[in-house]
Amino acid sequence: MSILTLEEKREKIKEFRPIDDIFFEALADDIKVCQEILRVILEDPELIVEDVIVQSSERNLYGRSVRLDALCTLGDGIKCNIEVQRSNNDNHLKRVRFNAASVTVKDSNPKDSFEDVLDMYVVYISEFDIFKEGKTIYHVDKILRETSTIIDDGLREIFVNTEINDGTKIAELMDCFLQKEIHNKKFPEIAKRMTDLKTTEGGAMIMCKLMDEYLEASRAEGEAIGKLKQLIELAKDGVLKVADAAARAGMTEQEFALLLK
Repeated sequence: MSILTLEEKREKIKEFRPIDDIFFEALADDIKVCQEILRVILEDPELIVEDVIVQSSERNLYGRSVRLDALCTLGDGIKCNIEVQRSNNDNHLKRVRFNAASVTVKDSNPKDSFEDVLDMYVVYISEFDIFKEGKTIYHVDKILRETSTIIDDGLREIFVNTEINDGTKIAELMDCFLQKEIHNKKFPEIAKRMTDLKTTEGGAMIMCKLMDEYLEASRAEGEAIGKLKQLIELAKDGVLKVADAAARAGMTEQEFALLLK
């Protein structure tokens, strides 16, 4: 993207869909859009979203290692992290667990009792059926194996996908996530935001800025990975002591040693 002209970027913007990370981040930076999405998925037409923090926001205190496409605060104070995922090359369940734990810890105070630990939804939207059970939406519950009693620990995990169409309004919403333009009148806020991002000067500026930020983050990640690989090779070749290589990588000697196996 670094060699794209402004006009080429504008053409690229036309091709984006809501399921694409960059475009969803821009879409979700609008409370009304997140509210419309969550009202459908959580099947609560009265649900209120009071605040949204997106990945690139200056208010995002969680860091890029914690994937927060859109962290919403609902009217009752419950947090809801919306994530979109196109690639099926990760352990999605552990990713949800990690991000939810990170938000929980960050938003808790040391003196809080466990009763006060925040309740949280995770809505994970994917371009594939994670569980391969032929459903558009899955609600993951914790149960007692022996009695099938559902246990509520305050974390609610909901997985939605664009692959399976079960004829519901949720499936209609998921179909919108695959479109370059949305004309479904059931989702006016998403349609309006998409149109603004793709056809107005202000929308183009938002998208171009996001594209540049993603490129810079990708470069930084690549440089970090390259540096780590180099340190591993130097340690393996005996050019650097493991302790020295670990220090340069910002890791403990024990952590670095695991990479040499």
